[in-house]
Amino acid sequence: MPKKQNTTAIKKRNIIVGQSGGPTSAINSSLAGVYKTAKERGFHTIYGMLNGVQGLMDEQYVDLSTQIHSDMDIEVLKRTPSAFLGSCRYKLPEIHENPEIYEKIFCILDKLEIEAFIYIGGNDSMDTIKKLFDYAIVKGHKQKFLGVPKTIDNDLALTDHTPGFGSAAKYIATSTKEIIRDALGFSYRNKTISILEIMGRNAGWLTGATALARTEECDGPDLIYLPEITFDIDKFLENVKEMQETRDAVVIAVSEGIKLADGRYVCELSGGGEYVDAFGHKQLQGTAAYLAGFLGAKLGCKTRSIEFSTLQRSASHMASRVDINEAFMVGGAAVKAADEGDSGKMIVIDRIADDPYMSSAGVYDVHRIANNEKLVPREWVNEEGNYITDEFINYIEPLIQGDYPPFMVNGLPQHLVLNR
Repeated sequence: MPKKQNTTAIKKRNIIVGQSGGPTSAINSSLAGVYKTAKERGFHTIYGMLNGVQGLMDEQYVDLSTQIHSDMDIEVLKRTPSAFLGSCRYKLPEIHENPEIYEKIFCILDKLEIEAFIYIGGNDSMDTIKKLFDYAIVKGHKQKFLGVPKTIDNDLALTDHTPGFGSAAKYIATSTKEIIRDALGFSYRNKTISILEIMGRNAGWLTGATALARTEECDGPDLIYLPEITFDIDKFLENVKEMQETRDAVVIAVSEGIKLADGRYVCELSGGGEYVDAFGHKQLQGTAAYLAGFLGAKLGCKTRSIEFSTLQRSASHMASRVDINEAFMVGGAAVKAADEGDSGKMIVIDRIADDPYMSSAGVYDVHRIANNEKLVPREWVNEEGNYITDEFINYIEPLIQGDYPPFMVNGLPQHLVLNR
């Protein structure tokens, strides 16, 4: 007798991943970790949202198997800066404010037969995961929602540090060291002041990384000002005057988000900070330029401002091997967690040891992370508030170790580019 055919439909196991917020040198390594682990765990289709959840609402997505064809593509992707899938800064409204948006998103997820939703991003992105998970619970949807940490700002709660931070810190420290060499080369009989502006709205982790330039053959920056410490412009002037008494070239690092006692950003003194994004964040730029002009007028010497801007988050040629490997690890861990039934969680990096440095991936409730900022501890800043302590250095130094060199073609780095 002919063998009876099994007509039971095989349930599809699909997964979708998106990227959100400011890009980094490591965010695509997390995407590679999601893709590779999802393939290994038997997911049928791995979709990529184009421009995050905002693009998803316009039904903009791609089957990642049409973009990543080999292990070599995965390796190139890990070395590609910025957001391969495109990013967004979209704030989901509260559920009661606009339930139609949530209905639309879940209608799309149901149509694509999505089992797990992975979002790679920072604080605002974890807010998105929290809200989608809460809605799914209330409405009885079965999708799993997992967050993958990403931010050069290193300001996510509960995780020891965030992917993207180590590579940005490595670039910042290297550039600071090179700027110091440049300044010293032109300091003979010409006192100069260089002010470096580093990203950091409320958290000064990146600005503190400039102290890594202090090595056997380099004194590092002379002054460092973080947003966690109220900025006193008169005391700042006194500090710089004192430095000029013993050296011809003074190099100062400031966070873009340093504030005066009255709550104003220093950059606002020059009329900056008027643009506000969807999350209510003012655009911060011009802090170093204002302070350079201020010191030039007060001290009558040559000043220059150097704004690292997007260079610090896109310098994949200066990526840290520790950072890229950990970014890949947390991407894969998110898929594993979803596959094993977790939802409403964010993957974190737990530091196991410092010497030798070791870390592992953990899983924490996203409600404890979203909308909470991790700031530099006050005890990691000196009493005067103008430099960081050895505890800060000991924390950050393991994260910049090792290189992850790009594949070079005709002398330039090769990147994987989305084929729309």
